[in-house]
Amino acid sequence: MTTLETPGPTVGVVGGGQLGRMLGEAAAPLGIEVIVLDPTPECPAAPVVSDQLVAGFDDEEAIRDLASCADVLTFEIELADQDVLERVEAETGTPVHPKPATLRTIHDKLVQKRELEDAGIPVPPFREVEDADDVREAIDDYGAPVMLKARTGGYDGRGNVPVESKDEAADALESVAGPAMVEAFVEFEREVSVIAVKGEDDVATFPLGENVHVEEVLRETIVPARSSADVTERAYEVARDVLEVMDGRGVYGIELFETSESARADGDPGENRAGGGEILLNEIAPRPHNSGHWTIEGTHHSQFEQHLRAVLGWPLGETQLRSPTVLTNLLADVEDERTAQLRDIDSVLETPDAHLHWYGKEQARPLRKMGHVTVSGHEEDADVEALLETARDLEDGLTFRPE
Repeated sequence: MTTLETPGPTVGVVGGGQLGRMLGEAAAPLGIEVIVLDPTPECPAAPVVSDQLVAGFDDEEAIRDLASCADVLTFEIELADQDVLERVEAETGTPVHPKPATLRTIHDKLVQKRELEDAGIPVPPFREVEDADDVREAIDDYGAPVMLKARTGGYDGRGNVPVESKDEAADALESVAGPAMVEAFVEFEREVSVIAVKGEDDVATFPLGENVHVEEVLRETIVPARSSADVTERAYEVARDVLEVMDGRGVYGIELFETSESARADGDPGENRAGGGEILLNEIAPRPHNSGHWTIEGTHHSQFEQHLRAVLGWPLGETQLRSPTVLTNLLADVEDERTAQLRDIDSVLETPDAHLHWYGKEQARPLRKMGHVTVSGHEEDADVEALLETARDLEDGLTFRPE
Protein backbone atom coordinates (compact mmCIF):
# COMPACT_ATOMS: atom_id res chain seq x y z
CA MET A 1 0.00 0.00 0.00
CA THR A 2 1.46 3.38 -1.03
CA THR A 3 1.41 6.02 1.72
CA LEU A 4 2.04 9.73 1.21
CA GLU A 5 3.06 12.27 3.83
CA THR A 6 4.78 15.66 3.92
CA PRO A 7 7.54 15.90 2.95
CA GLY A 8 6.99 13.17 0.38
CA PRO A 9 9.52 10.82 -1.17
CA THR A 10 12.60 12.35 -2.75
CA VAL A 11 13.83 11.48 -6.23
CA GLY A 12 17.43 12.41 -6.97
CA VAL A 13 18.02 13.17 -10.65
CA VAL A 14 21.42 13.24 -12.32
CA GLY A 15 20.93 16.02 -14.84
CA GLY A 16 18.98 19.26 -14.57
CA GLY A 17 18.10 20.19 -18.14
CA GLN A 18 14.63 20.50 -19.62
CA LEU A 19 13.81 16.89 -18.76
CA GLY A 20 14.69 17.52 -15.12
CA ARG A 21 12.57 20.66 -15.23
CA MET A 22 9.53 18.76 -16.51
CA LEU A 23 10.10 15.98 -13.97
CA GLY A 24 9.97 18.65 -11.27
CA GLU A 25 6.76 20.07 -12.69
CA ALA A 26 5.16 16.61 -12.72
CA ALA A 27 6.39 15.79 -9.19
CA ALA A 28 4.83 18.69 -7.32
CA PRO A 29 1.14 17.63 -7.57
CA LEU A 30 2.09 14.15 -6.33
CA GLY A 31 3.93 15.47 -3.27
CA ILE A 32 7.25 14.17 -4.61
CA GLU A 33 10.42 16.14 -3.88
CA VAL A 34 13.03 16.36 -6.66
CA ILE A 35 16.70 17.23 -6.22
CA VAL A 36 18.86 17.53 -9.33
CA LEU A 37 22.60 17.34 -9.86
CA ASP A 38 23.96 19.40 -12.74
CA PRO A 39 27.23 21.26 -13.43
CA THR A 40 25.45 24.40 -14.64
CA PRO A 41 24.52 26.77 -11.80
CA GLU A 42 20.83 27.66 -11.90
CA CYS A 43 20.22 24.97 -14.51
CA PRO A 44 16.81 24.86 -16.28
CA ALA A 45 15.36 22.54 -13.63
CA ALA A 46 16.47 24.68 -10.67
CA PRO A 47 13.41 26.98 -10.43
CA VAL A 48 10.93 24.09 -10.15
CA VAL A 49 12.75 21.53 -7.97
CA SER A 50 13.55 21.41 -4.26
CA ASP A 51 17.31 21.79 -4.62
CA GLN A 52 20.26 21.55 -6.98
CA LEU A 53 23.71 20.12 -6.34
CA VAL A 54 26.17 21.88 -8.64
CA ALA A 55 28.55 19.12 -9.74
CA GLY A 56 29.61 17.10 -12.76
CA PHE A 57 27.70 14.07 -13.96
CA ASP A 58 30.63 11.83 -12.96
CA ASP A 59 31.36 13.47 -9.58
CA GLU A 60 31.22 10.45 -7.31
CA GLU A 61 31.25 12.35 -4.04
CA ALA A 62 28.42 14.63 -5.18
CA ILE A 63 26.34 11.70 -6.46
CA ARG A 64 26.88 9.99 -3.11
CA ASP A 65 25.61 13.17 -1.42
CA LEU A 66 22.58 13.10 -3.73
CA ALA A 67 21.92 9.47 -2.81
CA SER A 68 22.09 10.29 0.88
CA CYS A 69 19.09 12.60 0.65
CA ALA A 70 17.03 10.63 -1.90
CA ASP A 71 14.82 7.57 -1.79
CA VAL A 72 15.77 6.65 -5.35
CA LEU A 73 18.20 7.92 -7.99
CA THR A 74 17.47 8.32 -11.67
CA PHE A 75 19.00 10.27 -14.55
CA GLU A 76 17.77 12.46 -17.38
CA ILE A 77 20.94 12.40 -19.45
CA GLU A 78 23.07 9.52 -20.72
CA LEU A 79 26.24 11.39 -19.69
CA ALA A 80 25.62 10.12 -16.17
CA ASP A 81 28.51 7.82 -15.23
CA GLN A 82 27.20 4.26 -15.02
CA ASP A 83 30.19 2.98 -13.01
CA VAL A 84 29.80 5.73 -10.41
CA LEU A 85 26.06 5.09 -10.15
CA GLU A 86 26.68 1.38 -9.70
CA ARG A 87 29.17 1.96 -6.87
CA VAL A 88 26.96 4.52 -5.15
CA GLU A 89 23.96 2.19 -5.32
CA ALA A 90 26.00 -0.67 -3.80
CA GLU A 91 27.56 1.46 -1.06
CA THR A 92 24.55 3.55 -0.01
CA GLY A 93 21.69 1.16 -0.67
CA THR A 94 19.81 3.89 -2.56
CA PRO A 95 18.34 2.19 -5.63
CA VAL A 96 19.05 3.51 -9.13
CA HIS A 97 16.41 3.20 -11.88
CA PRO A 98 16.82 2.42 -14.69
CA LYS A 99 19.73 0.26 -13.57
CA PRO A 100 23.33 1.33 -14.28
CA ALA A 101 23.74 -1.86 -16.33
CA THR A 102 21.07 -0.55 -18.70
CA LEU A 103 22.84 2.80 -18.94
CA ARG A 104 26.05 0.91 -19.73
CA THR A 105 24.30 -0.89 -22.59
CA ILE A 106 22.75 2.30 -23.95
CA HIS A 107 25.88 4.43 -23.52
CA ASP A 108 27.74 2.69 -26.36
CA LYS A 109 25.59 2.45 -29.50
CA LEU A 110 27.59 -0.51 -30.80
CA VAL A 111 27.12 -2.44 -27.55
CA GLN A 112 23.45 -1.46 -27.61
CA LYS A 113 22.92 -2.79 -31.14
CA ARG A 114 24.79 -6.02 -30.46
CA GLU A 115 22.78 -6.81 -27.34
CA LEU A 116 19.50 -6.00 -29.04
CA GLU A 117 20.35 -8.07 -32.09
CA ASP A 118 21.32 -10.98 -29.84
CA ALA A 119 17.89 -10.66 -28.19
CA GLY A 120 16.13 -10.95 -31.54
CA ILE A 121 15.20 -7.25 -31.85
CA PRO A 122 15.08 -6.20 -35.53
CA VAL A 123 17.85 -3.66 -36.24
CA PRO A 124 19.41 -2.30 -39.43
CA PRO A 125 22.65 -3.97 -40.58
CA PHE A 126 25.56 -2.44 -38.65
CA ARG A 127 29.24 -2.88 -37.93
CA GLU A 128 32.13 -1.39 -36.01
CA VAL A 129 34.53 0.82 -37.97
CA GLU A 130 38.03 1.82 -36.98
CA ASP A 131 39.28 3.69 -40.04
CA ALA A 132 38.17 5.14 -43.36
CA ASP A 133 38.80 1.86 -45.17
CA ASP A 134 36.26 0.19 -42.87
CA VAL A 135 33.70 2.84 -43.82
CA ARG A 136 34.42 2.30 -47.52
CA GLU A 137 34.03 -1.44 -47.09
CA ALA A 138 30.67 -0.87 -45.41
CA ILE A 139 29.59 1.18 -48.43
CA ASP A 140 30.58 -1.75 -50.67
CA ASP A 141 28.44 -4.10 -48.61
CA TYR A 142 25.47 -1.90 -47.72
CA GLY A 143 25.39 0.55 -50.60
CA ALA A 144 25.59 4.34 -50.33
CA PRO A 145 24.74 6.28 -48.33
CA VAL A 146 25.54 4.80 -44.94
CA MET A 147 25.03 6.38 -41.54
CA LEU A 148 28.21 6.89 -39.50
CA LYS A 149 27.52 7.18 -35.78
CA ALA A 150 29.67 8.10 -32.80
CA ARG A 151 29.45 5.18 -30.40
CA THR A 152 29.27 7.45 -27.36
CA GLY A 153 28.23 11.00 -26.55
CA GLY A 154 25.90 11.69 -29.46
CA TYR A 155 22.45 13.21 -28.88
CA ASP A 156 19.93 15.35 -30.80
CA GLY A 157 21.53 14.21 -34.04
CA ARG A 158 25.04 15.17 -32.96
CA GLY A 159 27.50 12.43 -33.76
CA ASN A 160 25.41 11.09 -36.66
CA VAL A 161 26.91 11.72 -40.10
CA PRO A 162 25.48 10.45 -43.41
CA VAL A 163 28.27 9.31 -45.73
CA GLU A 164 27.20 9.66 -49.34
CA SER A 165 30.32 8.27 -51.03
CA LYS A 166 33.67 6.64 -50.34
CA ASP A 167 35.37 9.99 -50.94
CA GLU A 168 33.64 11.37 -47.83
CA ALA A 169 34.69 8.53 -45.53
CA ALA A 170 37.84 10.07 -44.05
CA ASP A 171 36.29 13.50 -43.37
CA ALA A 172 33.17 11.95 -41.87
CA LEU A 173 35.20 9.77 -39.54
CA GLU A 174 37.29 12.77 -38.47
CA SER A 175 34.11 14.75 -37.70
CA VAL A 176 32.88 11.99 -35.38
CA ALA A 177 36.22 12.21 -33.54
CA GLY A 178 36.12 8.96 -31.62
CA PRO A 179 35.03 5.31 -31.70
CA ALA A 180 32.39 4.84 -34.38
CA MET A 181 30.02 2.42 -36.04
CA VAL A 182 28.23 2.32 -39.38
CA GLU A 183 24.62 1.41 -40.12
CA ALA A 184 22.99 0.64 -43.42
CA PHE A 185 20.82 3.55 -44.50
CA VAL A 186 17.16 2.72 -43.93
CA GLU A 187 14.73 3.80 -46.64
CA PHE A 188 11.88 4.48 -44.26
CA GLU A 189 8.27 5.50 -44.73
CA ARG A 190 8.37 7.37 -41.44
CA GLU A 191 10.23 7.53 -38.16
CA VAL A 192 8.10 6.58 -35.19
CA SER A 193 8.62 6.15 -31.47
CA VAL A 194 7.02 4.33 -28.59
CA ILE A 195 7.30 5.86 -25.14
CA ALA A 196 7.23 2.77 -22.94
CA VAL A 197 7.15 2.48 -19.15
CA LYS A 198 8.54 -0.36 -17.08
CA GLY A 199 6.97 -0.44 -13.63
CA GLU A 200 7.30 -2.66 -10.57
CA ASP A 201 5.11 -5.44 -11.95
CA ASP A 202 3.78 -4.18 -15.26
CA VAL A 203 4.60 -2.30 -18.43
CA ALA A 204 2.67 0.34 -20.36
CA THR A 205 3.04 1.98 -23.76
CA PHE A 206 1.87 5.37 -24.94
CA PRO A 207 0.24 5.75 -28.37
CA LEU A 208 2.64 5.56 -31.30
CA GLY A 209 4.14 8.92 -32.29
CA GLU A 210 5.39 9.91 -35.73
CA ASN A 211 8.57 11.97 -35.72
CA VAL A 212 9.82 14.46 -38.28
CA HIS A 213 13.58 15.11 -38.24
CA VAL A 214 15.50 17.73 -40.19
CA GLU A 215 19.30 17.51 -40.21
CA GLU A 216 19.03 14.68 -37.66
CA VAL A 217 17.23 16.95 -35.14
CA LEU A 218 13.66 16.22 -34.04
CA ARG A 219 11.35 18.98 -35.24
CA GLU A 220 7.81 17.55 -34.84
CA THR A 221 5.92 14.67 -33.28
CA ILE A 222 2.47 13.73 -34.55
CA VAL A 223 0.15 11.54 -32.46
CA PRO A 224 -1.33 9.21 -33.44
CA ALA A 225 1.24 8.28 -36.07
CA ARG A 226 -0.13 8.00 -39.59
CA SER A 227 0.70 4.30 -39.68
CA SER A 228 -1.50 1.29 -40.37
CA ALA A 229 -2.97 -0.72 -37.50
CA ASP A 230 -0.68 -3.66 -38.33
CA VAL A 231 2.46 -1.51 -38.31
CA THR A 232 1.37 0.15 -35.06
CA GLU A 233 0.85 -3.20 -33.35
CA ARG A 234 4.23 -4.40 -34.62
CA ALA A 235 5.87 -1.27 -33.13
CA TYR A 236 4.30 -2.07 -29.76
CA GLU A 237 5.56 -5.67 -29.99
CA VAL A 238 9.11 -4.50 -30.65
CA ALA A 239 8.87 -1.98 -27.79
CA ARG A 240 7.73 -4.66 -25.36
CA ASP A 241 10.58 -6.91 -26.50
CA VAL A 242 13.02 -4.05 -25.90
CA LEU A 243 11.76 -3.64 -22.33
CA GLU A 244 12.57 -7.30 -21.72
CA VAL A 245 16.22 -6.49 -22.43
CA MET A 246 16.29 -3.35 -20.28
CA ASP A 247 16.97 -3.66 -16.55
CA GLY A 248 15.25 -1.29 -14.15
CA ARG A 249 12.08 0.75 -13.83
CA GLY A 250 11.31 3.95 -15.66
CA VAL A 251 10.39 5.47 -19.01
CA TYR A 252 12.17 4.41 -22.18
CA GLY A 253 12.05 6.36 -25.44
CA ILE A 254 12.20 3.75 -28.21
CA GLU A 255 12.89 5.18 -31.67
CA LEU A 256 11.90 3.05 -34.65
CA PHE A 257 11.91 3.08 -38.44
CA GLU A 258 8.80 2.09 -40.35
CA THR A 259 10.41 0.97 -43.58
CA SER A 260 8.94 1.58 -47.01
CA GLU A 261 7.25 -1.27 -48.83
CA SER A 262 9.49 -0.49 -51.81
CA ALA A 263 12.71 -0.50 -49.75
CA ARG A 264 13.55 -4.15 -50.38
CA ALA A 265 16.85 -5.83 -51.08
CA ASP A 266 17.52 -5.58 -54.81
CA GLY A 267 20.77 -7.41 -55.28
CA ASP A 268 24.29 -6.28 -55.18
CA PRO A 269 25.90 -4.20 -53.83
CA GLY A 270 23.09 -3.44 -51.39
CA GLU A 271 21.81 -6.94 -50.77
CA ASN A 272 22.15 -6.45 -47.02
CA ARG A 273 20.24 -3.19 -47.04
CA ALA A 274 17.39 -3.06 -44.54
CA GLY A 275 14.26 -4.70 -45.93
CA GLY A 276 10.90 -3.02 -46.51
CA GLY A 277 7.51 -2.88 -44.87
CA GLU A 278 8.62 -3.62 -41.32
CA ILE A 279 9.65 -2.05 -38.03
CA LEU A 280 13.36 -1.67 -37.25
CA LEU A 281 14.84 -0.32 -34.04
CA ASN A 282 16.85 2.87 -34.33
CA GLU A 283 17.90 3.88 -30.81
CA ILE A 284 16.77 3.74 -27.18
CA ALA A 285 16.86 6.43 -24.51
CA PRO A 286 16.48 5.07 -20.93
CA ARG A 287 14.66 8.21 -19.76
CA PRO A 288 11.82 10.52 -20.76
CA HIS A 289 12.26 11.50 -24.39
CA ASN A 290 11.67 14.57 -26.55
CA SER A 291 9.23 12.60 -28.71
CA GLY A 292 7.12 12.03 -25.58
CA HIS A 293 6.68 15.65 -24.49
CA TRP A 294 3.26 15.67 -26.17
CA THR A 295 2.00 13.39 -23.37
CA ILE A 296 1.74 16.39 -21.02
CA GLU A 297 -1.37 17.59 -22.85
CA GLY A 298 -2.20 14.50 -24.91
CA THR A 299 -2.71 11.98 -22.09
CA HIS A 300 -4.00 11.95 -18.53
CA HIS A 301 -0.60 10.99 -17.07
CA SER A 302 2.48 12.35 -18.85
CA GLN A 303 5.71 10.46 -19.45
CA PHE A 304 7.27 12.52 -16.64
CA GLU A 305 4.65 11.52 -14.10
CA GLN A 306 4.95 7.92 -15.28
CA HIS A 307 8.73 7.99 -14.85
CA LEU A 308 8.40 9.23 -11.27
CA ARG A 309 5.75 6.64 -10.47
CA ALA A 310 7.87 3.88 -12.00
CA VAL A 311 11.18 4.66 -10.29
CA LEU A 312 9.39 4.92 -6.92
CA GLY A 313 7.62 1.61 -7.50
CA TRP A 314 4.18 3.27 -7.50
CA PRO A 315 1.30 2.02 -9.68
CA LEU A 316 1.48 3.33 -13.23
CA GLY A 317 -1.12 5.71 -14.61
CA GLU A 318 -3.12 5.52 -17.82
CA THR A 319 -1.41 5.99 -21.17
CA GLN A 320 -4.58 6.42 -23.19
CA LEU A 321 -4.72 9.21 -25.78
CA ARG A 322 -6.98 12.10 -24.79
CA SER A 323 -7.09 13.46 -28.31
CA PRO A 324 -4.76 13.76 -31.33
CA THR A 325 -1.83 16.04 -30.47
CA VAL A 326 1.03 17.60 -32.43
CA LEU A 327 4.30 18.87 -30.96
CA THR A 328 6.75 21.23 -32.60
CA ASN A 329 10.15 21.96 -31.09
CA LEU A 330 11.30 25.55 -30.71
CA LEU A 331 14.88 25.57 -31.96
CA ALA A 332 17.00 28.69 -31.71
CA ASP A 333 17.04 30.26 -35.19
CA VAL A 334 20.23 32.25 -34.53
CA GLU A 335 23.63 32.22 -36.19
CA ASP A 336 25.66 32.59 -33.01
CA GLU A 337 25.17 32.40 -29.25
CA ARG A 338 23.11 35.17 -27.70
CA THR A 339 20.83 35.85 -24.75
CA ALA A 340 17.66 33.84 -25.20
CA GLN A 341 14.62 35.94 -26.09
CA LEU A 342 11.64 34.30 -27.77
CA ARG A 343 9.71 36.97 -29.62
CA ASP A 344 6.08 37.20 -30.77
CA ILE A 345 4.60 34.57 -28.46
CA ASP A 346 1.15 36.21 -28.45
CA SER A 347 -0.04 34.05 -31.35
CA VAL A 348 0.57 30.90 -29.30
CA LEU A 349 -1.01 32.32 -26.16
CA GLU A 350 -4.09 33.38 -28.11
CA THR A 351 -4.61 30.07 -29.94
CA PRO A 352 -7.12 27.68 -28.34
CA ASP A 353 -5.62 24.29 -27.46
CA ALA A 354 -2.05 25.52 -28.02
CA HIS A 355 0.40 25.13 -25.13
CA LEU A 356 3.77 26.85 -24.84
CA HIS A 357 6.59 25.17 -22.88
CA TRP A 358 9.70 27.26 -22.13
CA TYR A 359 12.79 25.41 -20.91
CA GLY A 360 14.39 28.32 -19.07
CA LYS A 361 17.71 28.26 -20.89
CA GLU A 362 19.47 31.59 -20.67
CA GLN A 363 21.51 31.30 -23.86
CA ALA A 364 20.27 30.57 -27.38
CA ARG A 365 22.66 28.70 -29.67
CA PRO A 366 22.05 27.58 -33.27
CA LEU A 367 19.43 24.77 -33.32
CA ARG A 368 19.43 24.47 -29.52
CA LYS A 369 16.11 23.19 -28.16
CA MET A 370 14.65 26.07 -26.20
CA GLY A 371 11.07 24.92 -25.74
CA HIS A 372 8.15 23.35 -27.54
CA VAL A 373 4.56 23.99 -28.51
CA THR A 374 1.77 21.41 -28.50
CA VAL A 375 -1.58 21.69 -30.21
CA SER A 376 -4.35 19.26 -29.22
CA GLY A 377 -7.76 18.56 -30.67
CA HIS A 378 -11.06 18.55 -28.80
CA GLU A 379 -12.29 15.18 -30.01
CA GLU A 380 -10.79 11.70 -30.30
CA ASP A 381 -11.13 11.92 -34.09
CA ALA A 382 -9.73 15.46 -34.46
CA ASP A 383 -8.01 16.06 -37.81
CA VAL A 384 -4.29 15.56 -37.18
CA GLU A 385 -3.40 17.28 -40.47
CA ALA A 386 -5.20 20.45 -39.35
CA LEU A 387 -3.43 20.31 -35.97
CA LEU A 388 -0.08 19.92 -37.75
CA GLU A 389 -0.79 22.93 -39.96
CA THR A 390 -1.68 25.03 -36.91
CA ALA A 391 1.46 23.95 -35.05
CA ARG A 392 3.67 24.76 -38.03
CA ASP A 393 2.06 28.18 -38.48
CA LEU A 394 2.65 28.98 -34.82
CA GLU A 395 6.26 27.83 -34.92
CA ASP A 396 6.90 29.85 -38.08
CA GLY A 397 5.70 32.98 -36.27
CA LEU A 398 8.19 32.63 -33.41
CA THR A 399 11.81 33.75 -33.53
CA PHE A 400 14.89 34.16 -31.36
CA ARG A 401 16.42 36.62 -33.80
CA PRO A 402 16.68 40.27 -32.75
CA GLU A 403 14.47 42.84 -34.44
